[in-house]
Amino acid sequence: MNKAWLSIIGIGEDGLTGLDQAGRAAIDVAEIFVGGERHLAMLGDDPRPRLTWDNPLGKTLAKIRGLRGRPVCVLATGDPMSYGIGVTLTAAFGMAQCVVIPRQSAFSLACARLGWPLAEVDCLTLHGRPLSLLNGHLRPNARLLILSGDGDTPKQVARILTAAGYGESGITVLEHMGGVREKRHAGLAKSWRRKVKDLNTIALHCVADRDAPRLMRPAGLPDDLFRHDGQLTKREVRAVTLAALAPAPGETLWDVGAGAGSIAIEFLRAEPTAQAIAIEQNPKRIANIRANQNNLGVSNLQIIKGTAPVALKGLAKPDVIFIGGGVSDGKLLQACWRALPSGGRFVANAVSAEGEAELFRFMGRQGGEMTRIAVSHMDSMGDLHAWRAMRPVTQYRGIKS
Repeated sequence: MNKAWLSIIGIGEDGLTGLDQAGRAAIDVAEIFVGGERHLAMLGDDPRPRLTWDNPLGKTLAKIRGLRGRPVCVLATGDPMSYGIGVTLTAAFGMAQCVVIPRQSAFSLACARLGWPLAEVDCLTLHGRPLSLLNGHLRPNARLLILSGDGDTPKQVARILTAAGYGESGITVLEHMGGVREKRHAGLAKSWRRKVKDLNTIALHCVADRDAPRLMRPAGLPDDLFRHDGQLTKREVRAVTLAALAPAPGETLWDVGAGAGSIAIEFLRAEPTAQAIAIEQNPKRIANIRANQNNLGVSNLQIIKGTAPVALKGLAKPDVIFIGGGVSDGKLLQACWRALPSGGRFVANAVSAEGEAELFRFMGRQGGEMTRIAVSHMDSMGDLHAWRAMRPVTQYRGIKS
């Protein structure tokens, strides 16, 4: 027997007339409707009670919870599981309580209009989210589809693109797709001035200027893209370290002694569905972490001001831990190791002899392996050139049994 009582119905620009039989049936049996004013207005003079979304949303969720068991119908835009309210509702009530009936998402409609393969496009939303998230997707030749916050979002996106060295990028704005008011605007980021309707989707074909920094997703971004005071895991070592950390979907990283936050930020750029917690005690470095987070477009980064191991108490349980500072403190290593679940990964870098010795003792107790990373750069000496060696880094890698 199906115990679902909460129906989440996706509606397109053609309104209720575009619903299939299942969507129509859910509306017919509903005792109460929930949605935004635009969607609820589609019901016309239907006398059944209605709820609009509260701010904060939790108030409405509590009201819906009080209706448990009664047929409730939520009206949403397009595909409710594509950055929509369906994600929140199914997480809050569980799929056994819900039935989701989607229409085409804005992303599917946009690809159909543009002839883009959806599987090769980055899809994101800037509705109610920081515009800086766009920076996490900029790279040469990338194609992006963006759900707008309002009619000003395309102009704001164009300014970000131009400032980032992507002024030649093509912008197409699609308004009210799937209805009689559908309209298309196209142009270049550097000359974009149009004001468009609030309900719009932005399509970008990213074209980088010749001197634009290459913000690629594989680890090892240039050091000068990070704001720092010298406490930065350098590019080559960072790439090796990210390979050892091996980001995976949904995981949580602790970056202990985060410095500029470069490890946590590149972890999240490699796996946007992950979470990262940067622990740092220095206020100026914390400001650098925030600036780097915005400039490099990552979300899901929590910054904790404090000194480990005290600052570790109460944090979300990690799947993987990186220690970039303080490895000479054996108590810190042990505290982090205890926090890891079975199968959790542990990576620590040391530059000093004391730190290396502590990691060697730690490996003797917990197993694992150690690697020395030595990097040299070609440097000029007048008319001649010679190799300049960086300080070697000793890296410990372990998996908790």
